[in-house]
Amino acid sequence: MKLNIKYDINRAAKVVLQEKMDELGIKYDLNGLGEIEVDGSFTPDQYKALASAINKYGIEIIDNPKNALVQKIKEVIIDLVYSDSKLPDSKISAYIADKMNLSYSYIAKIFAEVTYTSIENFMILQRIERVKKLIVDEKLTCTEVAWKMNYSSVAHLSNQFKKTTGLSPTVFQRIIERRSKPELSE
Repeated sequence: MKLNIKYDINRAAKVVLQEKMDELGIKYDLNGLGEIEVDGSFTPDQYKALASAINKYGIEIIDNPKNALVQKIKEVIIDLVYSDSKLPDSKISAYIADKMNLSYSYIAKIFAEVTYTSIENFMILQRIERVKKLIVDEKLTCTEVAWKMNYSSVAHLSNQFKKTTGLSPTVFQRIIERRSKPELSE
């Protein structure tokens, strides 16, 4: 039997963190954007135990400030791309700078230094992943997806999709439809 599931990775990570922090008796506040504010002292043994406990879930403690900043930038972008509402009409750079409370030039420089790619490229990859989900999960048309993801036109969406995936959105839809149909026995 096959079960199809839907999950919220952010919520799952928060639950894991809460459970492990509670198990270790660490007083904390989850601040969102990948931050935990620890109340009081935090022993090296607690730190090691927490790092070990969460590592098996693919969660790691980021010690480098630049890497932590990049992770926050990624989370801002992912939250924006995966929000239920339409992407904003304003410049994404201004949105990110406002959310991070830092200048965009500084954010872009650190992001490129750590990831060897630009924020714009990361944003495009996230948008295309969201487009795939909208096509597969919500069965939206290219016109609906272009509107929801704030592309200037369906042609712009199609060009960016093809440049990123090697397929047009229509071909991608057909492949998904064929895979979801049960094979006919001869």
